[in-house]
Amino acid sequence: MRLFLLLLIGLATAPVILAAPSAGLSEPVGGWRFNGLLDRTENPQVAYPTPPIDRGVQRNRTMIEGQLKAIGTQRGPHTLAVNGNPLNLYTDDQGRFARPYAFGAGSNSVEVRSVDGQSLKRVQFYEANNLRTPARIRVVLGWDDPKAELDLHIITPDGQHAFWAHSALTNGGGLDPDGVDGPGPEMFTMTAPLHGTYLVYVNYWGNFGSGGYNFDEASNQKEVITSQINLVLNENTVDEKRETFIVPLRAIGDLLLVKTFNY
Repeated sequence: MRLFLLLLIGLATAPVILAAPSAGLSEPVGGWRFNGLLDRTENPQVAYPTPPIDRGVQRNRTMIEGQLKAIGTQRGPHTLAVNGNPLNLYTDDQGRFARPYAFGAGSNSVEVRSVDGQSLKRVQFYEANNLRTPARIRVVLGWDDPKAELDLHIITPDGQHAFWAHSALTNGGGLDPDGVDGPGPEMFTMTAPLHGTYLVYVNYWGNFGSGGYNFDEASNQKEVITSQINLVLNENTVDEKRETFIVPLRAIGDLLLVKTFNY
């Protein structure tokens, strides 16, 4: 009996060894691939925690899908770094996630990082479809509150305005994808940019929850929404240049000029 009690005490006081956090990616996969540019299928795709309603130039762009494991009660934000562009990554209760992204031709990478910055999974692939011209101008918006809805606005040199109600421009630029379920990404892309001055704005449009859109100031998770805008010129070339801007947004309706640049 005494030996049995000692064994029980030993089990109770033994250190608990927790599994290390890990991540899996089911899409995209590494290696060489060739994908069609125009995929206009209307078949819905499941995303977590909510489906991406893509109002952008193309529908059903490449989905980045996977699952985080052994993350305990911490649901995010983890980080999804796509071609070096960091985005906040949130999951459902099972650790699953899916976010849309518009990849260009050439070498692309997707990396999942833990809350503390540890690399959990990285995939490198080469998109061989030459119709997918690398982006010469890429603007990527993400933010840190999944219940907030932010919008990217771009003014091009010919005066056209790309935003959620006018996603495709006649000059070839446009929002693709236009993420509307929080926390992004929203992305503006041009493969053959006009020369001249571009203006980049971010707008705190409203909030998004289980009941849809709302303008209740208290329905978000954070008092200050931190947005991150990545500006990438000549992506995936030897002339690539990038800048990152951190912009706080405090009230619904805030519209801020983030950057004016010339191409």
